[in-house]
Amino acid sequence: MEIENINPNIYQKCGEREKLSTDEEEGFTELFDTREIFDLVRVINDPEHPLTLEELHVVQENLIAVDNERNEVKVKFTPTIPHCSMATLIGLSIRVKLLRSLPPRFKVTVEITPGTHSSEHAVNKQLADKERVAAALENTHLIEVINQCIAV
Repeated sequence: MEIENINPNIYQKCGEREKLSTDEEEGFTELFDTREIFDLVRVINDPEHPLTLEELHVVQENLIAVDNERNEVKVKFTPTIPHCSMATLIGLSIRVKLLRSLPPRFKVTVEITPGTHSSEHAVNKQLADKERVAAALENTHLIEVINQCIAV
């Protein structure tokens, strides 16, 4: 496999989230915030580099929206280059990580940050199509790659 972005910019990781007293309470209806979702996706490994999506600024907390009342989580991600061929794989990795980590009540939407990728509309269409996502996740090679990306 040829690496597309040989010399990506690497950014500093943010600190760990401070635990709140309500984080461990029994009977407390768990509400999610953008930082909690960011903490789930920031550790995903990039498929091309031995770096996390946080270190490459592919995911950023300010590009995440959580609506607990509507049970919706929306994540926008920014590929490191406008023609990144790994964009769909990165989006699938984010989606799978969230689907495995969040309660099933949540509708998860993963999209490319507008204006940051040459095939943004095509990739977003693939990531939004439940049947295409399900078919992709039946591909044993693809799911192995995704599992490697999301392994912590």
